[in-house]
Amino acid sequence: MSGRARLALCAWAATLAAACALLPLVDPATWILQAAVLLAVQSGVGAVARRVPLARPLTIAVQALVTLMLLTLVFARRQALAGLVPGPQAFQHFADLLRQGGDDIARYAIPAPLESDGIRLMLVGGVLVVGLLVDTLAVTFRSAAPAGLPLLALYSVAAGLSEGGAEWLWFLVAAAGYLTLLLAEGRDRLSQWGRVFGGAPRALGGEQGGAVAPVRTGRRIGAFALGIALVVPLALPAMDGGLLDNARTGGGSGTGGGGTISAVNPLVSLRDSLNVNEDRQVLSVQTDSEDLSDLYLRIVSLDDFDGTTWKPSKRHITAVPEGTFPTPAGLGPDIRRTETRTLVSAADWYAQDWLPMPYPPSGVRVAGNWRYEPVGMTLVGDHGQNTRGLKYEVRSLNVQPTAEQLAAAPRPSAALRREYTELPDSLPEVVRRTAREVTAGAANPYEQAVELQEYFAVNGGFEYDTQVKVGSGSDAIARFLKDKEGFCVHFSFAMAVMARSLDIPARVAVGFAPGSPQADGSVSVGLRDAHAWPEVYFEGVGWTRFEPTPTRGSAPAYTIPDAPGSSVPDPALPSQDAETEPSAAPSTSETCSAQDKKLDACDSETAAALPVTGGDGPKWYAAAAWALAGLVVLLILLAPMLWRLRTRAVRLGAHGRTEADAGPHTLAVWQELNDTAWDLGILPEQSQTPRGAALRIVRLGQLDPAGAAAVHRVADAVEQVLYAPRPRLTAGLTEDVRLASAGLRGTAGRGTLLRARFAPRSAVRVTWAVSDRWTALRRRAAAARPAWRRASGQQG
Repeated sequence: MSGRARLALCAWAATLAAACALLPLVDPATWILQAAVLLAVQSGVGAVARRVPLARPLTIAVQALVTLMLLTLVFARRQALAGLVPGPQAFQHFADLLRQGGDDIARYAIPAPLESDGIRLMLVGGVLVVGLLVDTLAVTFRSAAPAGLPLLALYSVAAGLSEGGAEWLWFLVAAAGYLTLLLAEGRDRLSQWGRVFGGAPRALGGEQGGAVAPVRTGRRIGAFALGIALVVPLALPAMDGGLLDNARTGGGSGTGGGGTISAVNPLVSLRDSLNVNEDRQVLSVQTDSEDLSDLYLRIVSLDDFDGTTWKPSKRHITAVPEGTFPTPAGLGPDIRRTETRTLVSAADWYAQDWLPMPYPPSGVRVAGNWRYEPVGMTLVGDHGQNTRGLKYEVRSLNVQPTAEQLAAAPRPSAALRREYTELPDSLPEVVRRTAREVTAGAANPYEQAVELQEYFAVNGGFEYDTQVKVGSGSDAIARFLKDKEGFCVHFSFAMAVMARSLDIPARVAVGFAPGSPQADGSVSVGLRDAHAWPEVYFEGVGWTRFEPTPTRGSAPAYTIPDAPGSSVPDPALPSQDAETEPSAAPSTSETCSAQDKKLDACDSETAAALPVTGGDGPKWYAAAAWALAGLVVLLILLAPMLWRLRTRAVRLGAHGRTEADAGPHTLAVWQELNDTAWDLGILPEQSQTPRGAALRIVRLGQLDPAGAAAVHRVADAVEQVLYAPRPRLTAGLTEDVRLASAGLRGTAGRGTLLRARFAPRSAVRVTWAVSDRWTALRRRAAAARPAWRRASGQQG
């Protein structure tokens, strides 16, 4: 195996080793096998291109093109020509997948499921891009030291996103791959390039010294890369969000006004942005259910409480089940249920990521891209999907347990209790004590839950007030229990926490309370119907709704025990009518009939519990961004040709006017002649004299007599300026170079001409120039260091 082939193999292995750091992020990790195969094809194409040989820029272009075709074959073959050649539809599909991947990163917990094509494209595509950079630097340009930078980037991203404690293991794997790559690049191979980071071209008789500088530079860059890899991940945020990661922080305007508990952004996003005086219609609902008081439209459930914030737990989302959904968790066969059919039409301004549905859904017919979260039985928009102007049909179960069935429910499993009764240690003891006092006479968890509902909704002295600010802090619930004023967020959160303190599994649901019936038989759901309520789990029944918020919604029938004298409101009546006398504060405790609600005569809750997203916005910016990206890619691909055209114009346009211009002008046109021959496949020989180089160009270029004479005239002019005591100008050199260049192109084949135009070999001089400037900068810095040390020593 040749040295370059070994280097290519080591570059492939180093990239794959660094990619292993991404393995903990996705489950299962079978994507690494796909990435390894595609990476091997990419490396093999590079090996063949270098074997031909092709110019370095052309080799990179071929590898990039093959990489794009491989990604098209795997991810966008249906949108591509012949399943392999990407077109506008394929590029649009790539953009959609990348956007989907970004959304899934925010929704999934680690490890994310591999079934997300967006995440898989990010992983495989990212590894291929890094592999192309590593192969280009280490093999094509024979400089393995800077190839550690893209490997470092790949490892750092993985380490920054990982939540585990085994980052050191993946660091060792990635570092081992990089060190193998450095060792594979032998001293002679590295020094033969002549221009590397920190090394000068090898001089005659100085072979040993020529190799020392590049190797020393490679070691320094390698040590720097390995060192910074331990620091960079510390500055990167971890991807620890789940379904609602972008809304996990508490909201509101402080801790004042009653000291309430903070909520995730979906609960407070409209509080400061919507005009609560205008109850705009959000949804229009038609249902075959006879009991509209139970028509709650649930959006999402919050089941993780850390002391200051309720948020959804990290959940995987899957494809929406076809046909009938699985039976809700915990629902037994002896519980009475009926299936209802609900048609929902969303307003054309309402852009919601989650799909409002009656709970529990048993089937959904909806257009667009939606995903299913099986634990909460919710649908979340994918690929930018939202509810704007959407019409959909939901089949749901109207579960009707009896009080006796709930009271006789067995104890839930230990795993479920552990997950849904977890409370932080910072929870004030007064919350637990109040829960025990309120439920002192209860004989089972069902009676305890009913007592808590009565405490908040009827006999606890609480007032409904939408003006209470959303606050935060570990004692927020304690302040709410003391001040006894708030709206649905505070009541539902407090009851759920108190139920958990009694070892009763509980969570909070967010959505809409029943709306207002219309003359056409539909139900209008407005902004003021936004609501939050607690759900309590009973084995054999599942998650059951409770309604602790006074003057909002309706208490479920199963929360009314058979014992006489119960003060729980009649579920047949709206809970707004529970109070018979208005409070001293009209804005908080006035009764509100259905007719008053239609006339906007009620002081109702703000839409603080309504999760919304922004509008789609205009599409012109997307087209502009794609056009700009295409222009950038085009400029990158055409950069060698543009540089070559500019260089030729400068060299041939700088006509000499005085004898002082003779040397620069003659050497410039001579270099242009040599670069033109180089682009057409005649490699330059620096060891030859101008006359010998001219003979070689004439012979290999098969020039006619006129072209040969032009080449010799330019060579004679070069010898004259190099060796004459007083160089003089030679007229017509520019025309001679153009004549000789035309002769060289006339004998070249079409492929050679295309390569010379779009991927000229002489463009490598740009890399040499950058390397020379870097070397000069290092030398100046090294020269300035002793002077600085001497100055520091004198001052000390």
